[in-house]
Amino acid sequence: MKLKRREKLLIFFVTIAIGIWVFDHVYYTPQKKEILKLKEEVKTSDLKLKESFIFVKSVETIEAEIIRMEKEFKGLSERTLKGKEFRAFLRHLAADSDRLRMNMISLTPQEEKIALPEGKKTTSPFQYRRVMVNLILHSTFASVEAYLKGIEGLPFLVTVDHLQVERSEEIWPYLKVTLGLSVHIIS
Repeated sequence: MKLKRREKLLIFFVTIAIGIWVFDHVYYTPQKKEILKLKEEVKTSDLKLKESFIFVKSVETIEAEIIRMEKEFKGLSERTLKGKEFRAFLRHLAADSDRLRMNMISLTPQEEKIALPEGKKTTSPFQYRRVMVNLILHSTFASVEAYLKGIEGLPFLVTVDHLQVERSEEIWPYLKVTLGLSVHIIS
């Protein structure tokens, strides 16, 4: 049986079509699936990389904050007298009240009581007590300002809890100053 030219062309094109179909199913489609899978892996890797950059930046920020706080703590611990804070505070108050012409009306120290949980002892290496001091002074505003600036230079931590300044005709030209301070004493 002799094939006609049309049949030969048809067989040729069918063979080419079968070859393309085999190529598509055996090589191209699996490779396409592999490429999609790799693209997804690249996307997830990019997300993880961005997250790691954010994490690294936050760690650097935290490290910088820790270094800053350690320097601040070191500065505070160098300024601390350890146990003699209240005596130094009273000496400072006496010297400044004379120098700044502040009239001391009342001085009320009161130690803060820290309630510990039952059966537990404090083992913190930095145990401190807080002595709250309420002062009533007759002074000028400039004198109070100078006194509060002088508190910053003390070799221990003193915080101003409240400050109230009142003008009274009875004590003119002075002002009535009610000042609440906390002196932190390291035991």
